[in-house]
Amino acid sequence: MEKKTNLIKFISCAVLLLIAYLPTINWMVGRWNAEDSYYSHGFLIPLISIFLAWQRKDKIKDVLIKSDARGLWLIIAGLLVHIACAALRVGFLSGFSLIFVIYGLVLFFFGVEMARLMRFPIFFLLTMVPLPLVLVSNLTVKLKLFAAQCATFILNHIGFPSVRDGSMIRMPNSVILVEAPCSGLRSLISLLTLGLLFAYMLKASFIKKGILLLSAIPLAVATNMLRIIMLGTVNDLYGEKAAFGFFHDFSGFLVFALAFAGMLWMYKILENR
Repeated sequence: MEKKTNLIKFISCAVLLLIAYLPTINWMVGRWNAEDSYYSHGFLIPLISIFLAWQRKDKIKDVLIKSDARGLWLIIAGLLVHIACAALRVGFLSGFSLIFVIYGLVLFFFGVEMARLMRFPIFFLLTMVPLPLVLVSNLTVKLKLFAAQCATFILNHIGFPSVRDGSMIRMPNSVILVEAPCSGLRSLISLLTLGLLFAYMLKASFIKKGILLLSAIPLAVATNMLRIIMLGTVNDLYGEKAAFGFFHDFSGFLVFALAFAGMLWMYKILENR
C-alpha cells in the first residue's frame, strides 16, 4: 500500500516538474529535430530508459520502500540550477539538472535501494541532452580537420596524390570538401551512446566496461575517415555526381554499420576473456 501511495505522489510531483521543465524539453526537442542534428537519437533515449527500468520489474517488487531526505536536497539543488539556467538561457545545464531531479525524486519517495536499482536507466537519459552549440562547433572543426589530414595521408599512399587545404582535399581530377556533417561527430556521439549500453550489458569488470566504451572513439574516427577516402576516390574516378548522389548516403550507412559491427566484436572479445 505504501509503495502504491508513494508511486502516486511520485507521478504527481514528476508531472509538476516536467511542466516546470517544459522550456528545456522544448529546447531539447528542437535540437533533436534540427537539420543535420547530432542528436536525432534523442527521441529514442527515454524509451530505452523505460525499457531498461521495466527489465528490472521483478527486483522492483522486492525493494524495501524507505524515503531518503537526501533526495529532497537533490531536487532543490536541481531546481535552483534550472531556475538560474532559465534566466541565463543555458539549456545544456538545465537538461542535466532535470536528470538529477528525476533521480532525486526516486531517492526521496522510494529510498536508496530503488535509486540504486534505477541508477543506470535514469542517468542514461543524460545522453539525450545536447551539448552546447559552441562546444559542438569547436569539436566539429577539430574533427573535420583531423579527418581531412588523415584521409589525405592515406589517399597519397594508395595512389591518389592529394593536398589538404584546410578541410578541403585537392586531388588530380577533383576537390572534396570535408564539411560539418562529415566531421564524424554525429557518429562519435551515437557510438558513445551505444557503447554505454553495451558496457552496461557487459558482464565484466569496470575496466573492461571502460575499454568497451572508449573503443567507440577510434571506431567512429576510423570509419568516418574511411568514408571520406571512399568519397574522395569515387569523386576522383567517376565524378561528383557519382560520389555525392546515392553513394554519399549509402556510404554513411555502411560505415556506421561497420562501426556497430566493431562494437559488437569488441563486446564479444571482452565478454569471453
